[in-house]
Amino acid sequence: MARYIAVVTLVLLVILVLFRAFQLKKLGIKALRFGELDKKDFFIPPFALLLFYIIFSSAFGLPEIGADLFYNELVSWAGVAICIMGILFFVYALISFGKSFRVGLDEDQPGELITTGAFSISRNPIYTAFGLVLTGVFLIIPNWIILIYMVAGIWIFNRQIPLEEESLRKIYGEKYVKYRNRVRRFL
Repeated sequence: MARYIAVVTLVLLVILVLFRAFQLKKLGIKALRFGELDKKDFFIPPFALLLFYIIFSSAFGLPEIGADLFYNELVSWAGVAICIMGILFFVYALISFGKSFRVGLDEDQPGELITTGAFSISRNPIYTAFGLVLTGVFLIIPNWIILIYMVAGIWIFNRQIPLEEESLRKIYGEKYVKYRNRVRRFL
């Protein structure tokens, strides 16, 4: 059952992002800015598809890639709880973002600087939510490849965030610097 929840969590994340991007597109806002400023973004989709396959294969009995490092039902259900927290925080971040939501950097039409809601808890609630989901999925499906994804994901977040922070500092200036000094990067 827990493995099905891992699948639902990933599918729900994709649906939420696409639904929000579609809503903003109807308002004339291009929210999917993926790969426009940083061409290395295009390395992400093949790896994301592999992660999806590993999780789907584990839940639906398809040929599996990698092996589980351990299995403990209590740890698995703790992973479910962490996935649920991640999804809820993600939804809270999307709501807090309002019309400023973007996938990728948008220096042309960035929207307003959001400092309330989820952004009063974390400067990066989307990355925090993804980190929670990756951790939860690993606890549900403790495959060694998912462990690598979790570690690599956290490394990528910590690589991407300074790029975004520099962009935000250029766009919003002192207002962003004051916000950055007041609110933690993650939780």
